[in-house]
Amino acid sequence: MSHSSHNWGEPPWEIDFHPPKLRTLPKAVDFAIVGGGFAGLAAAAWLRLLAPEKSVAVLEAFAIGAGASGRTGGMALAETAAGDQPGLGDVLAGFKKIQKQLRVKCDLNLGGAWEIGRSGGLEHSPISWSDSGTLRVVKEVPGGTLDPGKLVSGLARAAHRRGAVIYEHHRVTNIAWGPIPELELEVVRPSGRPKTPSRTRTVRLRAGKILFATNALSLDLNGLANGTHARLTLAAITNPVKESLLREIGLDSRKPFYTVDFPYLWGRVRKDRSLIWGAGLVQSPDSEDLEAVDVTAEEPAAIFARLEDRVRHLHPALAGIEFTARWGGPILFRESSKPVFGWHPKSGAKAANGLVLGAFAGHGVALSSYFGAWAAEVLLGRRRPPKWGAIGARGEVES
Repeated sequence: MSHSSHNWGEPPWEIDFHPPKLRTLPKAVDFAIVGGGFAGLAAAAWLRLLAPEKSVAVLEAFAIGAGASGRTGGMALAETAAGDQPGLGDVLAGFKKIQKQLRVKCDLNLGGAWEIGRSGGLEHSPISWSDSGTLRVVKEVPGGTLDPGKLVSGLARAAHRRGAVIYEHHRVTNIAWGPIPELELEVVRPSGRPKTPSRTRTVRLRAGKILFATNALSLDLNGLANGTHARLTLAAITNPVKESLLREIGLDSRKPFYTVDFPYLWGRVRKDRSLIWGAGLVQSPDSEDLEAVDVTAEEPAAIFARLEDRVRHLHPALAGIEFTARWGGPILFRESSKPVFGWHPKSGAKAANGLVLGAFAGHGVALSSYFGAWAAEVLLGRRRPPKWGAIGARGEVES
């Protein structure tokens, strides 16, 4: 998988589905989905599952999974970053149902997750690490792990199989709002030759309804520029380790973990016994454009160095651990930690032709697909978005 459009490093996940090469964009579709990650692809597949007579186009600025979905650590958690919310339902059970219905296989293992902290740990904690105090398991919570590359591939394959059309390298640059919104797109056609520049052209597409599933990217477009904070979260992966090492450090159960206090740390074991560790957030140079962040630049490189040094000092068995790759992924926060699931400020609930998903604050692996299917039902008029996910005129959480 290549994310050459960003300077965010290469994650270890492989996306093995590639939609058919560029075809002519139609003049109009029933549903336009902006963003080819978990949420957008799940919504596309679910729309075609429920309403196969409706036309659905997924518009991705780069390649599918190039944003947060292909760059997450793959830790699936229940609820939202702000905890349970009225009417949210069982996220993990719903996520499993979606995977089964769409025939997606992504190495899903919902064997639980550990919250770890520096005080109040369990008497017989499976782990005991040195990190600004002693890190111990505080409690086990519902959750688990999956392979993000397989999830992106599986959702894209399901959407394509059901008749949704996925357009890569189609960046939406503007929306002319009205009873039938019109999207302006910048279409990049790669030359295929090293020294020959890509060709770019502008096209337009009318859509009965639009779903914005770009999360931390295109904040001006999706109406969230004023009420959210976008950052790049960093992760690094080690060489595969021996099972005996996993036993020594207490991770042989394969349960992922995250701290409930600071300094923050999270991690998981992959199928090949390599270890992913994550911590640290990088702000974009101009506070606006995450695409401008280069993970090899001074600030991210220093954060990576501190993270790797921390890991090597957690436990004697980790002292000689070798890291093989570093990467970053976009993450979006609201002050309330509640995710966005509401009508676009320029669309409004009355027109109901622009719906926005995002700001999962690290809980998006399961929640984004779950919300994608729910959003499909909202766009078809079968459900309503949750009140707590609404967006105000300036992107703030509505009371």
